[in-house]
Amino acid sequence: MTTVLLAPDKFKGSLSAAGVADALALGIADVAPDWVCVRAPIADGGDGTVDAAVAAGWERVPVDTTGPTALPHTTSYARDRDAAVVELASAVGLELLPGGVPDALGATTFGLGTVIRHALEHGARSIVIGLGGSASTDGGAGMLQALGVTITDRAGAPVRPGGTALLQAARVDLSGLLPAARAARFTLACDVDNPLLGPRGAAAVYGPQKGADPSQVTLLDGALCTWADVIAEATGADVREAPGAGAAGGTGFGAMAVLGAVARPGVEIVLELAGFAEKVRAADLVITGEGSLDAQSLHGKAPVGVAAAARAAGAPVVAVAGRSALTADQLHANGFRQAIALSDLEPDPAVSIANAAQLLRRVGGSIAADCSARLR
Repeated sequence: MTTVLLAPDKFKGSLSAAGVADALALGIADVAPDWVCVRAPIADGGDGTVDAAVAAGWERVPVDTTGPTALPHTTSYARDRDAAVVELASAVGLELLPGGVPDALGATTFGLGTVIRHALEHGARSIVIGLGGSASTDGGAGMLQALGVTITDRAGAPVRPGGTALLQAARVDLSGLLPAARAARFTLACDVDNPLLGPRGAAAVYGPQKGADPSQVTLLDGALCTWADVIAEATGADVREAPGAGAAGGTGFGAMAVLGAVARPGVEIVLELAGFAEKVRAADLVITGEGSLDAQSLHGKAPVGVAAAARAAGAPVVAVAGRSALTADQLHANGFRQAIALSDLEPDPAVSIANAAQLLRRVGGSIAADCSARLR
């Protein structure tokens, strides 16, 4: 009996990771109905991380929160006994900006803190925070405010939300921090090593992606410097240079400095959540992929993490993508037997995106047909 492990990431703008796995499974069943398809949709720590945990059997917990501009919306996190997985992107991510209009200076992570607070108040003692897709550059200040931290200016007035508001920060009071947050263990699913400040920092590198012009980047970097100073005074430690402190607009910094969070590669965490190591041992073939397989994929993205783990277990790996820009040498060097791009079947990107499920079903069938002889 042939067992195929389907471990794709999402095809952004088209299908969720679970949707990709389902489409591939249908195609395999068309050609090889006796094959067993095991679904393990994954993510790299950004959007889709909660979905990956739910697909692995975790409970989805809905929660009302606020987005990056403080507008109310409902999101969810994943829970398994006293562990939880929280996703920044689904709470305060770029895609939640009203009308897609950036708010580089005023966007906040308060809504992320609301989700974390809900998890803690409902028994979570170990929390994974998936960083990625952030709309804000507030150093995690909003997140901490939602957890009970007070930030005031020189006159003792509360500092308003947003990155540049931190220029007014003069004191941080940690006495109101939720006791459960003090006791919990936090892990950051983080694939960048940027510090908080400077030319490689949160504002300089990621601010422009959030709509900040050069003058606003300078303002935000200065605000984060002030924030780092008052946090260091309050905690007695300074983690502004820690790798990953600049992740998600400095949310990594806030989580490390106040919550004692530890950063780990996102795909590594998600593979653990999905029970990948156990599943791959029984697999004759692994199929992974994402919307665009390119040079960025080689730096901590999900398919390459899957390929590395599968290769260590001795399972061959095929990649599927909307488009692939990797050379044959790059593919082989990173553990892929081959890559199949939907663009080879449908060159019009709009049509390919609209018909991704049907195209992936065709791809699943072609993989089954091609691999049957090799796997006998």
